[in-house]
Amino acid sequence: MKFFNTPAAKGWEALCRQAPGNTERAWSEIRLDPRPFPGSSRRHRLKGVLCTENGLEQWQYEVTGGGRIWYLVDVDVQTVWITYAGTGHPKTTD
Repeated sequence: MKFFNTPAAKGWEALCRQAPGNTERAWSEIRLDPRPFPGSSRRHRLKGVLCTENGLEQWQYEVTGGGRIWYLVDVDVQTVWITYAGTGHPKTTD
């Protein structure tokens, strides 16, 4: 897994401070199976205009009630890009 940008990396650090166990579980689950089928209540592919970014599938993992991780799955290079991580809902969904 790699961070798409600096805000995503800083948001990850905030999630680690707020919910270390949940964030560690999210890291493990995303790393082992980034595109689960079927999805779950905590992890699913985003919908509408948010479902892809740069031609890659975009997924969401609900770490806490408000904390989220958004990530892109690049199957060709076997890389997961963290595009958003934070303790609150992404502004894009407001």
